[in-house]
Amino acid sequence: MRPTQILRGDELPIGKYGHYLNKDTWGHLGCVLPQRGVITYGISANRQNVLAGAGRDAVFNTWRRFSRQVLYWAPPLIAAYYAMDWANKRNEYLNSKAGRAASQES
Repeated sequence: MRPTQILRGDELPIGKYGHYLNKDTWGHLGCVLPQRGVITYGISANRQNVLAGAGRDAVFNTWRRFSRQVLYWAPPLIAAYYAMDWANKRNEYLNSKAGRAASQES
């Protein structure tokens, strides 16, 4: 079929020239009775304050979450820090002149 015959026909191909599936029948998708009692409210985009209170809420929400979780991760973190600090100091001592002498005596 030639393109001119497609353009002259009453059915346009789907996805071309602004014709999409169910464009002409939008709202009539097989429902015999029309819908009633559907109320939709909206507000203009330029009347909305999208980030109203976002900064304040972010600060207080972050503090609330931090204060409730800190006791779960802070003690193991502090214990690991002190264990690593002790291990580093012990390693430096054992690899020093005094540490080698002490290990030779025992």
